[in-house]
Amino acid sequence: MKIDTPKIPNDLTERKFPDIYYAEDPEFEMCMITDSEFTNEALDRLRLYKTIIRNCNFTNTDFSRIDLTDVRFENCDLSNTNLSNASMNRVEFHNCKLLGNNLTESYIGNTRFEQSILNMVMFGNSKFEKVIFDSASLKSADLYDCKFKKVEFLSCNLNGASFEETSLNGIDISSSNFDSLIVSIENLKGCKVSAPQAIQFASLLGLKVQE
Repeated sequence: MKIDTPKIPNDLTERKFPDIYYAEDPEFEMCMITDSEFTNEALDRLRLYKTIIRNCNFTNTDFSRIDLTDVRFENCDLSNTNLSNASMNRVEFHNCKLLGNNLTESYIGNTRFEQSILNMVMFGNSKFEKVIFDSASLKSADLYDCKFKKVEFLSCNLNGASFEETSLNGIDISSSNFDSLIVSIENLKGCKVSAPQAIQFASLLGLKVQE
């Protein structure tokens, strides 16, 4: 599946994230933000456009209603960060940690989570459109009542992830692995799985598969 990648120009202004406090509005545009510490803070309606954020720590920070367009995060820690009601379009997270992140009631479009840790992330009531999880860990992630349109899980760890009230019709999880998954049978219809996964689901139904 092809998704639109961030459109970021080469001539970026170097900034540190705490510079946001000196801006008239809470936004960065066409910036390169590196090696910044911004933890245990609160910043409502932050806007980031055409920006690269590299080697930054945002743990325990409230970024609710954040607006991200054409943004790339590299090697960042966003553990326990509040990104609820976020709007994302053409965004990439590469080698990032989003452990326990709150992304409930968000719109996530043309976004790639690559080699990132999303264990225990809360995605409840979010809409996904053209989203790729690539070699990501989503252990015990909560994807309650989400709307999926063109979503891929490539070689991900989905162990213990919950897809309650979320349809997996047309979603391919065959290259991913899990010991257990929380999903109802009706929402599993149309999901693409591998042969070993099909046996796993059959055992959950109480079926005994004979070789």
